[in-house]
Amino acid sequence: MASGESPYKRTTYRYSPLLALLLVPNSIIHRSWGKFIFSASDLLVGLFIREILKLRKVVCTVSVMVWLLNPFTFTIGTRGNCEPIVCAMILWIIFSLMKGNLSQAAFWYGLVVHFRVYPIIYALPIILVLDSKLFRSGPKPSLEDWNSHTSSTEKKTFHFSVRSLFSRERIMFGLISGGVFLACNAVSFYFYGHEFLHEALLYHLTRTDPRHNFSIYFYHIYLHYERQFSAVEKLISFLPQFTLQLALVFSFSKDPVFCMFLQTVAFVAFNKVITAQYFVWFYCLLPLILPWSRMKLKWEGILCIILWIGAQTHWLLWGYMLEFKGVNVLLQLWMASLVFLAANTFVLVKIIQRHRFSPLFRQYGSSDGKNVEKLD
Repeated sequence: MASGESPYKRTTYRYSPLLALLLVPNSIIHRSWGKFIFSASDLLVGLFIREILKLRKVVCTVSVMVWLLNPFTFTIGTRGNCEPIVCAMILWIIFSLMKGNLSQAAFWYGLVVHFRVYPIIYALPIILVLDSKLFRSGPKPSLEDWNSHTSSTEKKTFHFSVRSLFSRERIMFGLISGGVFLACNAVSFYFYGHEFLHEALLYHLTRTDPRHNFSIYFYHIYLHYERQFSAVEKLISFLPQFTLQLALVFSFSKDPVFCMFLQTVAFVAFNKVITAQYFVWFYCLLPLILPWSRMKLKWEGILCIILWIGAQTHWLLWGYMLEFKGVNVLLQLWMASLVFLAANTFVLVKIIQRHRFSPLFRQYGSSDGKNVEKLD
């Protein structure tokens, strides 16, 4: 792009042209410009975590440390990956909603979906939480404090009528975010045509990677890569993801941050392609749900950490044998992918069981209940 050519001439470039534009100073100022931007975004995520938790009167030191002192997340940015930028935008959207800035949240949501397609999964929980009983444009919404309690009847389902579905706030959010998304795509298409559509958008819907990765689907794709996959096979791979997304959204959308975390973990775990950088997608949301977890670090917490890291390490050992030693261990690697999926599922269930459900917004007209002392 710095020389006036299409970024899609690089065969592995699958992102928005905005990312290439952002990295033009790599060729003008310094070759590490992008790494500085990504690392700064990593620090910005830490700041947003702090500000979001402060709005709900949470002691946020531990949560901020979970992100900033995580060597994996910082390595992703310093090696030249744009995921910290996406994480920062997602947290800014959450912060904007909590401050009542609906138009700002909608603008950034449209932009982040254009920038990186996967945040489209957050559309439904955001739309559902913009209930007129909970959120109104103009006045700042009333937030539930971190130590407020909710009845068990509120945890299971999100009730709404068809009439309330088309509220002013929901329509406004949809129009602004959709308009930004379409405008960004239109400009990109004007400059780069069908190359942009295929590489930045359609590629992610039809992607099949025969190389080994954490996904349970990789071995089937590897064995049948030379033939065209049928519509039924493609549907089967999307069905678990789609079913889980709907189940999680309609169970936990009143607690949108927790819902988004669960959605992301489930989306990654059941995706057709899984690489290590995808883990950053839910790492940035993890610090935001920790204050509401009843899981003790000793035993249960350590067990979940050991299981998740152990299953990943087990997979990496077989990957090392295949990649660096040239040993045909594809079947063992696929079995390791099954173990990793089981570990993800176990940890996800444990997190749900130990989470103290807390709606983000308090209903208008409801009593404030007991006064809560603010924690510094």
